[in-house]
Amino acid sequence: MALGPRLDLRQSQSLVMTPQLQQAIKLLAASNLEIETFIAEALEANPLLEAGEISREDASEPTLDIPDEPTADLAIGDDSALDIDPRALDRDRDTGDGEWGAASASHGAIDDLPDVGERARSEITLAEHLADQVGAVAFNDSEAALACHIIGLLDEAGYLHNDLREIAVDTGATVYEVEDALELVQSLDPTGVGARSLGECLALQAKEANRYDPCMARLLDNLDLVARGEFARLKRMCDVDDEDFADMLAELRGYDPKPGLAYGGSPANVVVPDILVTPGEKDGWDIALNEATLPRLIINREYYVELREGSTGKEAQSWLREKLADANWLIKALDQRQKTILKTAAEIVKRQDGFFRRGVSELRPLTLREVAEEIEMHESTVSRVTSNKYLHCERGTFELKYFFTSGVGSSDGEGASSEAVKARIKALIDAEDPKKILSDDTLVEMLKDEGFDLARRTVAKYREAMGIGSSVQRRRQKKLAAGG
Repeated sequence: MALGPRLDLRQSQSLVMTPQLQQAIKLLAASNLEIETFIAEALEANPLLEAGEISREDASEPTLDIPDEPTADLAIGDDSALDIDPRALDRDRDTGDGEWGAASASHGAIDDLPDVGERARSEITLAEHLADQVGAVAFNDSEAALACHIIGLLDEAGYLHNDLREIAVDTGATVYEVEDALELVQSLDPTGVGARSLGECLALQAKEANRYDPCMARLLDNLDLVARGEFARLKRMCDVDDEDFADMLAELRGYDPKPGLAYGGSPANVVVPDILVTPGEKDGWDIALNEATLPRLIINREYYVELREGSTGKEAQSWLREKLADANWLIKALDQRQKTILKTAAEIVKRQDGFFRRGVSELRPLTLREVAEEIEMHESTVSRVTSNKYLHCERGTFELKYFFTSGVGSSDGEGASSEAVKARIKALIDAEDPKKILSDDTLVEMLKDEGFDLARRTVAKYREAMGIGSSVQRRRQKKLAAGG
């Protein structure tokens, strides 16, 4: 067969995320306080917008209707408008420089960071310390902004719990760009920040110390065996002698499992709830958005009419129509965001009714998919709606993500949430006799008597996650405490 160039025509379909759709996703994931910052920027950019009080009657029809004036297709008129199909996430990498990326870059601009000389060392938070280093190592402003975004997601210990794909969607970047930005963050001081697991955190520190060889890698891949003290098995797996293994353990103990705690925590910001839940009539619940933090936007009708009458050129008229369409779209998007949050919160309260009445022991297993199916939205939409949102009730203030927990088997057939099981394990350990410390096997039997069907390793995992030591460690601690 002869080889040669030829011209073929192919037809294909692809989903493209418009700047407005990207902005809508960002609004969903943002908290009310973050929305206030966004609104302030919108007020500066659009002269037709102004802050004001919107009554409940006005909220049902938030847009300005001007006869005989063409407006853009707002594409957000129903509940499905902000429901994002995950196929839309597989867009070309070239779309990362749209409005979304620009918004993220401005939010995390390096030039806006306070000078390190203006702050005392003891007052520097982990986020500030990391952000101060970004400018010197980032390849460009876009990578710097993305790195700052990731830094903002780290917990106080320096760990990243967010999925990279979700970060890519929220920032308008590609997964590859997020991976590069994460690699940049992981190269910063203190070593180990940006890790997604304890093993990765320690591996970063081993690499920094030039001790990350195949033997150390196998050791870090089996930290559960280290915790259980199965050293003979580990030596065989790592293929080292006693002396080398002792050196490896000494090196491992010298690493910091929580490098971020060396710095101050987050600034002392009071968590302002986005949703308020109060007992209602007929044994129900009243669920409302916190109006104290709700963004309030209206269109200045008089100013619009004045500008329209004073605009004679086509360019001026086109600009005015564009600003009106942008204002209408933004108000509708914010209104739809509030409806989506309320709908999601209502379903969560319905599913976790026992928690609101009787406490954490009544938390039930709940997944994003279950809520999404009930309110007829996509799972990714529910994930964004529950991010950075807090609910306040009589039992305290909780992040919406708190109510989504994995389940374990129980005798009633409905299952119990992992948080409920953790609470019960902690209660049993707190009440244990100092002279008769409960082993994990004993805890398994006690929990089984109460209707929880758990394996021993699951009990150990939950105990360790709460920072509670083993029976041997607790016996030693309580003995020292009694002797003191």
